Amino acid sequence: MKKVVLASLLALVCAAPSASMLRAQAAGQVQMSADEYAAYNNANTQTDPTAKAKAFQAYLKAYPNSSVKLDVLTQIVFLYSQTTDEAATLAAADDLLAADPGNLRGLALKVYYLRADGDKATDPATKQADLDKAAGYATQGLNATGSKGVSADDFAKFKAATMPTFESAVADDDLAKKDNAGAIAALKTELNGVPVADTQDPNKQLQDVYVLAQAYYTATPPDFLNCAWYATRAANFAPAAFKTPISQLATYCYKKFHGAADGYDAMTASAQTNLNPPAGFLEAIKPAPKPEDMVHSLVTTTTDLATLALGDKETALQYGTKDDADKVFDSVKGKSVEFPGVTVVSATADQLVLMVSDDANASKTPDFTVMMKEPLTKIPAVGDKITVDGTYASYTANPLMITMSDGVVVEPKKAPAKPPVRRRPVTH
Repeated sequence: MKKVVLASLLALVCAAPSASMLRAQAAGQVQMSADEYAAYNNANTQTDPTAKAKAFQAYLKAYPNSSVKLDVLTQIVFLYSQTTDEAATLAAADDLLAADPGNLRGLALKVYYLRADGDKATDPATKQADLDKAAGYATQGLNATGSKGVSADDFAKFKAATMPTFESAVADDDLAKKDNAGAIAALKTELNGVPVADTQDPNKQLQDVYVLAQAYYTATPPDFLNCAWYATRAANFAPAAFKTPISQLATYCYKKFHGAADGYDAMTASAQTNLNPPAGFLEAIKPAPKPEDMVHSLVTTTTDLATLALGDKETALQYGTKDDADKVFDSVKGKSVEFPGVTVVSATADQLVLMVSDDANASKTPDFTVMMKEPLTKIPAVGDKITVDGTYASYTANPLMITMSDGVVVEPKKAPAKPPVRRRPVTH
């Protein structure tokens, strides 16, 4: 989610000082003694960024009430940001904000560096602390109403330019705290506040279009339809290296909501030309039938529920309404059945816990408990394949467990002994 590159922030940082300085000089507002001017000029003519920044800091220490203090503080931030000295850059930004709390340049740099530190931190507490700090400065920037020495028009321009950085940082912090609703609100504000072309640019807001899709996907409960829309939008403009994984999220969310891929081509086409879903578009996509609805359809269209396959019976018992589940179980309750080749999960003399259905064996989950008619004299081992006869007695839906009474382990039939072969004497 680091779309706003440092270079664009630095452009904001360095844009104003020289311009405001020139205006001040032209208006005769800059009053310096010969000594002060010499100190200022010594700093201003340095060519190495670090040396120049330190010379300006020495100038301000000597002349703390300089009429160009704010411009110099801004230049110091810019100069340190050209180096790899993050600590000095952040300290310079702090000095700038102490003099001008609404300074969007200083706030943007604080947000950039703190957020980058949080994103790369491996310790969860450190990560969250850095992201919280970044979000705090971002909120300060979003709520700022003015900056010293900056006209209302220029301030509005700076605020529009830094808004994506601030809203994105707030969203990043919200997602780390699993506040998906807050993240979604911040991301929507960000994306709807920039030119549409920027939401298609991988170096600008396109990354946050994808993050918005993820925020909908990881919400509780997930919003699969909005996930599908924004992931599709992101996939349409993603670089080739990222298109496949983004498309996979898009189609997964669409199928999770709709139950199938039909109609997805229409979403792909619409998301190509629209950042947000057109009015009524998502509402027209029908959700997949709920499991209980599918069970109800099965129950109402089956003449003899007892004839349902075991897997269908278990689905009805587990996902149907209690009324539908009871109807299915009542169709077999009290009836005896033999299950060959079932898998033993646990066994005592009085009870067997088994995996009977194909789904149970595939998921390694027991689905039957058989209460024995007589105590077993030979207890099967875990994993044994046995044949069991029993009577349907009761069930629980979650977790699914069918209980049978009068259980009997059916021993395999022995093959009849073959009579000895009698050979007739050979006669000549």
